[in-house]
Amino acid sequence: MKKSFTLSQVASHTTEDSCWVIYNKKVYDITGFIEDHPGGGDIILEHAGTDITLVMKDVLEHVHSDAAYDIFDDYVIGDFDDQPSSTTDISSNDRESLHRRRMQLLEQEEESKTYVREDFMPNETDTVRDIKNNQFLDLRKALIPQLLKANFTKEFYLEQVHKPRHLPHPAIFFGHPLLEPLSKAVWYVVPCIWLPVAAYQLSHSLAFDQHTLSAFSFALGMVIWTLLEYVLHRFLFHLDDYLPDHQIAFTLHFTLHGFHHYLPMDKLRLVMPPTLAGLIIYPLTRLGHLLFPPIMAYSVIAGGLFGYVIYDCMHYYLHHAKVFKYHFREMKKYHMAHHYKNYESGYGITSKLWDYMLNTLLSYSS
Repeated sequence: MKKSFTLSQVASHTTEDSCWVIYNKKVYDITGFIEDHPGGGDIILEHAGTDITLVMKDVLEHVHSDAAYDIFDDYVIGDFDDQPSSTTDISSNDRESLHRRRMQLLEQEEESKTYVREDFMPNETDTVRDIKNNQFLDLRKALIPQLLKANFTKEFYLEQVHKPRHLPHPAIFFGHPLLEPLSKAVWYVVPCIWLPVAAYQLSHSLAFDQHTLSAFSFALGMVIWTLLEYVLHRFLFHLDDYLPDHQIAFTLHFTLHGFHHYLPMDKLRLVMPPTLAGLIIYPLTRLGHLLFPPIMAYSVIAGGLFGYVIYDCMHYYLHHAKVFKYHFREMKKYHMAHHYKNYESGYGITSKLWDYMLNTLLSYSS
């Protein structure tokens, strides 16, 4: 019976005296092959202790013959265990190794070096090559039906969904004539729908004729939204390590936020569709009325909705505009870094406030 090895165990073997790698869910001790590698031992050591599955498939990195794969089989020493029973089972070393491995996949892409440009636009994805090399989703077909029928492991799904692709047109999401329009929204739909709702809520608060308290509550609602923006992004949209290992869970994750990391420049999926926004906003408004007296609740909800409109419009602006120099230029680089460099930090969109306060600030080189 073959042994199983964790990521931290593999990651501890990164020298010419002991060099392990992961390929297609198996662990290989290729120490004896370093000197014999036709491309030189340095390139092997560069990837030591990591998963080289995508590197081996990348024809731009290096073309491997069938004989090379046959030789590779001689060095297998066990299986790769990438499914700890829960997040609490992951040691700090395992967690760091897992993070490093995930980020290395982003670093293989050209966009990980060009996202800081003022006129940044990712390269168009070769859809035929993408499905052939990665065996994930076919961008030429409806995505949700593929995801429901697939049999991906959790880690493979997370690695692939956070590896950005780009199409010059909106992707096919549901592939159903009634459902497909519900997945799309142009940016100006957000203020057109939600600003009148905010004004309606504020008018109810002002009717109490305590304008100072209404103004304070409106400002409080905007501050509360900045925290909600962070909490929803970090703990709901990026609940990756807590995601159940099931295709239904992957589909829900993909619908909520995974798609945005998979195709971050899709113009019709950058602001939240009203249907989905309503499902999130309604329980939050009920919570507002539960926590505050009516005069405050109406204004807090109005301020929160106003903050949401600013957030969603700014999100679109950061992705698709040549942004204003002050604040916005920095936030555009910061948010692009979240997509193309490190999606496990940098959760703020409108500001870095809560990233500073909660120790998830994303650092990057400009």
